[in-house]
Amino acid sequence: MRIALAQIVAEADPGANLAQVERETARAAAAGADLVVFPEATMRAFGRSLTEVAEPLDGPWAEGVRAVAARHRVTVVVGMFTPATDGRVRNTLLVTGPGVEAAYDKIHLFDAYGFRESDTVAPGEDLVVVEVAGVRVGVAVCYDLRFPGLFTRLADLGAQVIALGASWGAGPGKVEAWEVLVRARALDSTTFVAAAGQADPRTVGQVPAGAAPTGIGHSLVAGPTGLVLAAAGAGPDLVVVDVDPGELDAVRASLPVLANRRF
Repeated sequence: MRIALAQIVAEADPGANLAQVERETARAAAAGADLVVFPEATMRAFGRSLTEVAEPLDGPWAEGVRAVAARHRVTVVVGMFTPATDGRVRNTLLVTGPGVEAAYDKIHLFDAYGFRESDTVAPGEDLVVVEVAGVRVGVAVCYDLRFPGLFTRLADLGAQVIALGASWGAGPGKVEAWEVLVRARALDSTTFVAAAGQADPRTVGQVPAGAAPTGIGHSLVAGPTGLVLAAAGAGPDLVVVDVDPGELDAVRASLPVLANRRF
């Protein structure tokens, strides 16, 4: 499987962000990608109203993404916001492409470091695993990365690759924590973890305001032994890497952490 990580800086305008999805998906498809992973909050960056842009999965923004995926014949994983029933929104990853259609609502909400995602976002409940180009792909969002049980459960459900969209909060040690956690979750689940984060907005001249997690960049793909297979820096980038899910059987035979679990 060839995976592309589209590390972008989301803007306030969902239409402008959809144009970024079009542009980066075209680049990924031209590079031969089967799967292109965009960050959490691609529809609109955190720090602005989410309710005013949230749309259902059959709304115009999601339909625009579907059209992009169909036009380029590639599966797209992209962060958007959908309405919840209590006035909040859901932090949703749309997964769409040839023969693929699913959506995952973020389960673990980022109530940490002075930010309260749960004030405006309702949690999801269900895990999602789909098949892309013959490979089983699970999905997760940002703060989910700190909860290894979610990743091992995705592996139990057959995931060979876990695509994660994020908008990681900046601060001392946060880049290091992000990299360690992506690699650790790959080790926990003996899967490939493909983690696409928002680029650091300061690299394009934007100054983040408040505590909203607006991205640090450093998207990466980690293999089942924890090795980093490809990575970006802080600024906008498109990272393309090949992974071989056929390696998993050998890794899981020699490092059977899933089989050896007691809890």
